[in-house]
Amino acid sequence: QVQLVESGGGLVQAGGSLKLSCAASGRTFSGYTMGWFRQGPGKEREFVARIKWSPSWTYYADSVKGRFTISRDNAKNTVYLQMNSLKPEDTAVYYCAARLPSGRSGSDAASYDDWGQGTQVTVSS
Repeated sequence: QVQLVESGGGLVQAGGSLKLSCAASGRTFSGYTMGWFRQGPGKEREFVARIKWSPSWTYYADSVKGRFTISRDNAKNTVYLQMNSLKPEDTAVYYCAARLPSGRSGSDAASYDDWGQGTQVTVSS
């Protein structure tokens, strides 16, 4: 099992930027695909972005493509989500998740084994 701790959330005005971090511990980070999901008020949890172990291929939801960038530092067991040009509709609790490779879609939250506690991102208009 991998323990995940997110940080970096906060309140920002529309058009601003935030960088989320997710620190992993417990088991080796090696081989894990890391994902970011979010859950807005009254909404279901949705996929935001994910990054594979090696090569570090990245995938994004259409709603964040071109504005968000996921990256990872394997030496630090940390994954990041750089969020630019934030919009009020990006307001949500953002969760970091980890999984080993499987045949299931990497956009499917149910395919992830380990989750962080979440960090709140609020974008004001």
